[in-house]
Amino acid sequence: MVYNQVSLQRYNDKYQEALAAFQLPGEQAQFTAMPAEVLDAGPGRHPIVIVNDEEPVGFFILHTSERVKDYSENPGAMLLTALSINHVEQGKGYAKKGMLLLQALVKEQFPEYDEVVLAVNHKNLPAQKLYEKVGFQDTGRRREGKLGEQLVYALNVS
Repeated sequence: MVYNQVSLQRYNDKYQEALAAFQLPGEQAQFTAMPAEVLDAGPGRHPIVIVNDEEPVGFFILHTSERVKDYSENPGAMLLTALSINHVEQGKGYAKKGMLLLQALVKEQFPEYDEVVLAVNHKNLPAQKLYEKVGFQDTGRRREGKLGEQLVYALNVS
């Protein structure tokens, strides 16, 4: 999956050093996990790196574990968590480009899934705008997170 020079790649060790160096300002860090904290791929956890011209600029995890059931009743749903763009790379459209590539990635690498869900904090307006721009829709479902109410969004990828 490539959009100009932006692509989505499954995590491998060659990205570890760059992801460990990611930084986020405090107002953003409160809403997500740093890549180095959540890199471990395990059963049902699929770390994805947003790469620009071979350099990691962003990161997120797709979950296919039981955790998804907390966000969707659809057995074909995946859960997206921990989206971040390294602070020095922000403002260049990488989050949007990465999310626009998400449907193709899921269709190609996870063809048995037809939906991606996520939870976004009600105070995180920039993230809500991003998700809406790339086709996610507010499902109307709400969850209580560590920082208050979270809105559950879904993207149809069938």
